[in-house]
Amino acid sequence: MALRIVAVADTHLFHDRLQVPEGDVFIHAGDMCRGGSIEDLARSAAWIRALPHAVKIVVAGNHDWAFVREPERARDLLGADVAYLEDSGTTVGSLSFWGSPWQPTYAAWAFNLERGAALAEKWSRIPDRLDVLVTHGPPRGFGDRGSVPERAGCADLLARVRTVKPRLHLFGHIHQDGGYFEDGGIALANVTTSECMRAPTVIDIADDGSAVSAVAVPSAS
Repeated sequence: MALRIVAVADTHLFHDRLQVPEGDVFIHAGDMCRGGSIEDLARSAAWIRALPHAVKIVVAGNHDWAFVREPERARDLLGADVAYLEDSGTTVGSLSFWGSPWQPTYAAWAFNLERGAALAEKWSRIPDRLDVLVTHGPPRGFGDRGSVPERAGCADLLARVRTVKPRLHLFGHIHQDGGYFEDGGIALANVTTSECMRAPTVIDIADDGSAVSAVAVPSAS
């Protein structure tokens, strides 16, 4: 039996433009907000709570300042039925999930850390046994081509992913490089909706430890 994951990122308050497919698990990989206010989050949280998916998982992004400035209130806005993951995990049936919001320093936004030891320490918390990893930022070399020549992804995240070998790694942050990738038996997907100009990504993952299948992957934005 397979779980159907419907995943988005970078909705930035344009969520009313999205047609969200049916599925078992809805995942938001960060940047629900635009400026990052608690009012922004309240709008996005109401939309997420109203979705029909049985399981909802959220990771914050660099625009989601409320989780830094007012963390308890921000979590309360999501509600008890939404799993907010910040260097933490949850299980859905037999599948394990882990989420983390950090990315290499990007302007003066939330959840910035310098490349190197600071980020590597966060990634070291990712468990050795894991089915689905959700981060806001991409690993180096996958879905990380942005508006500048240099790749934006984190090399230390890629190293940890290749060590842990989750069956599926979902992320966003880079609007220009959405897509589905494979690396040594690991499925990876940049699930950005690019301010909802790109549709959600749909992926099936078998609950017996076998296949991961890309069902609907929109073209790159």
